[in-house]
Amino acid sequence: MEWLVYERMVNVELIKVAVDGKKCIGCGKCVNDCPSKALKIENGKAVYSGKCLECGHCVAICPMNAVVMPEMDMSEVVEYRPGTFDLDPEKLLNAMKFRRSIRNFRSDIFKPADLERLLMAGRYAPTAKNTQATKFIVVQKELAEFKKLFWEMLPAAIEELNSEGSPAAPALERFLYEYIENRKDNFFFNAPALILIVTDNPWDGGLAADNIELMACAMGAGVLHSGYLKRSIPLSAKLMRWLGIEGRTVSCCMLAGYPAEKYCRTAPRKRPDFTVR
Repeated sequence: MEWLVYERMVNVELIKVAVDGKKCIGCGKCVNDCPSKALKIENGKAVYSGKCLECGHCVAICPMNAVVMPEMDMSEVVEYRPGTFDLDPEKLLNAMKFRRSIRNFRSDIFKPADLERLLMAGRYAPTAKNTQATKFIVVQKELAEFKKLFWEMLPAAIEELNSEGSPAAPALERFLYEYIENRKDNFFFNAPALILIVTDNPWDGGLAADNIELMACAMGAGVLHSGYLKRSIPLSAKLMRWLGIEGRTVSCCMLAGYPAEKYCRTAPRKRPDFTVR
């Protein structure tokens, strides 16, 4: 291939976009769609000019498949074909309406292929400035060990939360009491897996969590967002080390698995509060 740009430096930045000069027809689609203006037309061909956001729009929009990003895994790029991702709007809306927060899970664990779908859904969520800095952790095989560490650290976490006046403390105290006095684990709802989303940007975490939950619904599975886990895990240095996320920010925690109950219809909602101007 006759790459117009690849190994030279532009504004002290390693080339992140390469254009095949034999394929490029100079249509300018990549130039017009580039949010960081990292491409320009020279001598009838698109060339890289630096300051790339690495969003991949240039790869996605090129009608001639003339653009690659050498630092990215190009093998994952999927060509558009009619029907590749056609979504029926009404079915999609119904899927969102049928979504439930699951508080009674079956014991079935996720198969590797299903876990990969969930994680890929989270991975493909947008991130601020396209940092793609979100880390995903699934605790499934070692969930029993995680639970043991969680219950051990919880008294100290509750003490710290009480000192802060956190409203989470009384609820966690009730969970701990049931666990110690009655040997009842009402906290994990028999979920076979725990998914943690680790990122300093809460918007990135929320977007990734939304993607994962929608994928879970499509698979016949479901999640429960646990603010109590999100609040308490960072209070234990031992638990953060065990998870391998010391110094990172826990953005979302989700208990995940397959619902033990079957829902027959959507749940009611309050009257809508919409403003369209």
